[in-house]
Amino acid sequence: MEASYVMPDGRPLSKLLRLRGYAQARQIAGPDFMGRIWEATKDGTLSHYFYGGSEKTIEALRKRLAKDYPELKIVGMESPPYRPLTDEEDREMVERINASGADFIWIGLGAPKQEYFMRAHKDMLCGVMLGVGAGFDFQAGTVKRAPEWMQKHYLEWLYRFCQEPGRLWRRYVVTNLKFVAMVMQYQRRRRKSGSIRRIL
Repeated sequence: MEASYVMPDGRPLSKLLRLRGYAQARQIAGPDFMGRIWEATKDGTLSHYFYGGSEKTIEALRKRLAKDYPELKIVGMESPPYRPLTDEEDREMVERINASGADFIWIGLGAPKQEYFMRAHKDMLCGVMLGVGAGFDFQAGTVKRAPEWMQKHYLEWLYRFCQEPGRLWRRYVVTNLKFVAMVMQYQRRRRKSGSIRRIL
């Protein structure tokens, strides 16, 4: 893992952390984190660059930020093509972002594409990269977030799945099963080592 910070975006992750002894662990969802940073920098002292999302989402996000955070310093917003960039396009993108002087570079490419992107560009981009998944869509209002009661009952993933089953089925079916398998494997290792506390 090469990230400076990794936050529990999902509620099940924060629950698991608390069960493992991190009593203060709480979910830090991408959309919520974005709002907190915008609020903290709404005086324009630090600058923001947005990379990701569709043209529709970027335009909606631009309007939302202009209305709610008129003094927020936005130095760039772009929707990349839905295909790998050519080497030349990639160099130009890096030059644009660095030339903007952005302090925060918000990456909204979805997982795991954004993680691959940030890893590939970690020594190339000068600002702090922050991967926020569908945060652009939620903040722009182009995708609705799950009701609070569903979030509290660990069902936010189900709400998202119902919105985009064709795109998200593999992530939630395969990834969730892998997550459960990893937790069970960890639990078996702890039992063998003498720690038998159940976490599932």
